[in-house]
Amino acid sequence: MSNRQWTLRGEHTEYTVAVPDHGRWLELVAWGPHGVSAGPSPVAYTGPTPFLTAGDYAPVEYATDGVRPFAGAELIVELPTGDRRVSWDFQEATGDERQLSVLFTDPVTGLRAEHCYRIAEGTDVVERWTELHNPGDTTLRLVQAASAGFNLPTPHGARISYQWGQWAQEFQLDHVDLGQGRFAVGSAQGVPGHLFVPWLAVRDRADETGPAWGVALAWTGSWEISAQRDTGGLTRVTAGRHLADSSLELPPGGTLTLPVAAGAYSGEGLDGLARVWHTYQRRLAGDRLDRLRPVLYNSWEATGFAVDAGNQLALARTAAEIGAEAFVVDDGWFIGRHDDRGGLGDWTVDEAKFPDGFDAFIAQIRAMGLTFGLWVEPECVSPASRLYAEHPDWVYAVDGRPQTLVRNQLLLDLGRPEVAEFVHGTVDGLLRRHDIGYLKWDFNRPRTEPGRAASAAPVDLDGAHVANLHRIYEQLRRDHPDVIIEACAGGGGRTDLAMAARADVVWPSDNTGPLDRLAIQHGFLHANAPHLLSSWVTDAPGLFDPRPRSLAFRFVLAMAGVLGIGADIRHWDERQRAEAASWIARYKQIRQVIQRGEVHLIGGPDQARCAVQYTAPDGATVIVLAWNTGRLDGPGLLPSRPVRLPLRGLGRQDAYRQQDGPGYSGSHLSAVGVPVQWTADHDAELIVLHRK
Repeated sequence: MSNRQWTLRGEHTEYTVAVPDHGRWLELVAWGPHGVSAGPSPVAYTGPTPFLTAGDYAPVEYATDGVRPFAGAELIVELPTGDRRVSWDFQEATGDERQLSVLFTDPVTGLRAEHCYRIAEGTDVVERWTELHNPGDTTLRLVQAASAGFNLPTPHGARISYQWGQWAQEFQLDHVDLGQGRFAVGSAQGVPGHLFVPWLAVRDRADETGPAWGVALAWTGSWEISAQRDTGGLTRVTAGRHLADSSLELPPGGTLTLPVAAGAYSGEGLDGLARVWHTYQRRLAGDRLDRLRPVLYNSWEATGFAVDAGNQLALARTAAEIGAEAFVVDDGWFIGRHDDRGGLGDWTVDEAKFPDGFDAFIAQIRAMGLTFGLWVEPECVSPASRLYAEHPDWVYAVDGRPQTLVRNQLLLDLGRPEVAEFVHGTVDGLLRRHDIGYLKWDFNRPRTEPGRAASAAPVDLDGAHVANLHRIYEQLRRDHPDVIIEACAGGGGRTDLAMAARADVVWPSDNTGPLDRLAIQHGFLHANAPHLLSSWVTDAPGLFDPRPRSLAFRFVLAMAGVLGIGADIRHWDERQRAEAASWIARYKQIRQVIQRGEVHLIGGPDQARCAVQYTAPDGATVIVLAWNTGRLDGPGLLPSRPVRLPLRGLGRQDAYRQQDGPGYSGSHLSAVGVPVQWTADHDAELIVLHRK
């Protein structure tokens, strides 16, 4: 490293930054495979900038509006006088090839900004965040405070990939070409939300299967990621918090650490970029990656709110018979919860539903060989609850304004210490009192009222809520290390890197219709590792694509991550139960490869080829899950050849044998592909290949 240039090195990539001689900012030199910085920078610019400033065209890593006054900044600071235009002077840098800290200060206000970088060992993801400190005697107002800016070379135009959605239709992968201008996605809901995913990918339009850069956020509140391409071919991605409610105040002596914005690089397009994210999220899981994620049964779609010991035990007996390992009682187990209008906040077991006692009920579940799981939604409260009657000031509210009900419930202000103590005590108490091994934490409404009752001073509501949510998760992880925690928010409304680091699995959508779910999981796996993907087999039809599919299709689809069952299995006949037991047994044999293997996404839901390949870490086993996305009334009736699924990452000289099938060379599997023949009765396939 030179005095003013530093290179961080990942497993296969490097990220080089430098401070120019003028010392006014830090800028990118190169980001890509090892050795990419040994040559002229692909993002540098020293030419004319008519009607703009040099900073507007430079590949600045973290810009104020004083550095980039016209092309967009990460940080906008306002003084009590209304003055803006904070600028930077370089002070010092410390670090090595894994982490780096570069300090800048503003010569007028004294504001200190520490640009922080870290690459986790064994990954190709650079974590970036900024720490702001106000050493002066005047409060500074942060009008905008993103975490980082990422500079990407796109000389032929940018292809932006993102994921949009709504409730029951999350993680819809889509693309937009950006010639010049700005593209942005985000959430103002106090939660990542269903509308967009805090993830973005950028490729040059001339090489869409080559280099790809990705940006994602570790922030469970309101957020924004934008991409802006200038006329010189630089695409700049800004990621961080969206200050939807109000600006932030940084008082004298105050420090603010902004969320991690993570950047990823792959030379193998979106498919390769997905693998980079998977490796990183496995690293985030730490030792929890090794724990068994059980095949679960969840009772919601079978019984809804009509929970009682009798119907739950009947479901549990059948679930145990077909091979489930955990049984989760969903919403409806506590007092006042007969529909979505009551009960939330009063987390006391409804004795009328469990007349022999809740612990006796759990003991019966455990006697079947099943881990017991429970649903909670501790951040929300029903207006008719005892909790709300006693603490109406605990919910978000704007004085004098009506409150907004969403799903007939209000949202607790988790940033208040007494509310955080109540929420933690509620969940911790349940886990201590009862034999619970699986916890489903739900969140079924966004924040609508950006206010705190009787609060005169400005409050960072979003920051306080997120900080306490993360703290509670961490406390539960510490005190109950053997409990599996599933993160849910009306489906996939709370999916970000911070939750990936704290939850064991994520529920991506309430939509379990087969073809709808296929599209949801296709997008999910581009941004998230399969060990996080909770998926159920149900009888539900699709909301958007209602074409029927077989039970086999539903099982192969749910096997793509962590397998679960949610159908009303009391009504399955013996043939269906036997088929289910067979699929569950097969899944248990391969789940380590599914959850830990290297993933290659083959085709997609809108293509003739649609499959996911999982290769074991040692390369000895390859699993392929494949689905027929087309019509079912033609295959097998007219002349046709099998669909071929070319596999990736195999040794061309290696030999593979399909379980209960033929043998192949690695060259054949890569160049020609493994065949699947669809018929009206055969619409999905599980293929297991073993290397000889």
